[in-house]
Amino acid sequence: MESSLRYGGDSKSLRIHAKEKYPIAADSNTQLQLHGELDTRIGAPSYLSAMIRHFYPDVSASIGAGIQYTRHEKLRYSVRGKKTIPVTDNGLINFNIKGRMIIDKEFKEREPLGAAEFTWIIYNFKKDQDLRLKVGYEVVDKIPYFQIRENNWTFNADTKGKWNVRYDL
Repeated sequence: MESSLRYGGDSKSLRIHAKEKYPIAADSNTQLQLHGELDTRIGAPSYLSAMIRHFYPDVSASIGAGIQYTRHEKLRYSVRGKKTIPVTDNGLINFNIKGRMIIDKEFKEREPLGAAEFTWIIYNFKKDQDLRLKVGYEVVDKIPYFQIRENNWTFNADTKGKWNVRYDL
């Protein structure tokens, strides 16, 4: 199980996040992915999600569909896809294209999201310290963003002032 502690400037509370992936097909490229998040300020789950994801390793792509529950918006459906295009032969610099559509339970409201981003992985940036830099652009909302990841720590921010920090346990 992957777990992390998360804090964002918009929520002002510490969240405990957990994710588990279960292979559901013999080829193990299809998985049931479960997410959950507990908001420590209110003492209740703020996010729950179940998604079937299929990975296409030979073309560096994935697609997924599932349901999610958030404290504010209740039950919604989600469809997502991602494609990675290597920029360098060693795979340390990549260009990612990703999209997601969130739909309410009545299938009336739709929230599209799409992004294009570059990632650069630097192994042994310092002794025992790996670094990943990500620069991207959210196409629908027209917001540039960036991410710095150092081993277990991740910092995300965008040009609208939204930010969050994550520590992977």
